[in-house]
Amino acid sequence: MNLLVINGPNLNMLGIREPDIYGKRDYAALCEYIKHVCESEGITLELFQSNHEGAIIDCIQNAYGNGGFDAILINPAAYTHTSIAIMDVLKSVDIPAVEVHLTDISEREEFRRISYTALACRKSFSGKGFESYKDAILYIKQLTVE
Repeated sequence: MNLLVINGPNLNMLGIREPDIYGKRDYAALCEYIKHVCESEGITLELFQSNHEGAIIDCIQNAYGNGGFDAILINPAAYTHTSIAIMDVLKSVDIPAVEVHLTDISEREEFRRISYTALACRKSFSGKGFESYKDAILYIKQLTVE
């Protein structure tokens, strides 16, 4: 199984940005965690992070155009609540997508409770820090086997 993991804006600032909310582990630690989970599950992985909406859209379009990905795991970060364009591109490609968040967005500020991208995803996982990614990866593996 080939998995594309996309991380959105400010995730590269993990460990620095509001560590009381997002934790003290940095982005490199998150990437290592994701790699470890994928390796242990026999999943081939490509990681992508950008602070730019257009770059995320291009990445998703290229995943479709180049083929080979069985699923997309996306943490759109702040674009979750604002980007109809990312939602649209996820709907446009024929690749199952799952949304993930480190925090529980349903218990955050009112504006963070809206997820446009979730409308284009099979399921959302949130509120468990790095473990949210593991739960999402295991779900995707099960989804692609069915």
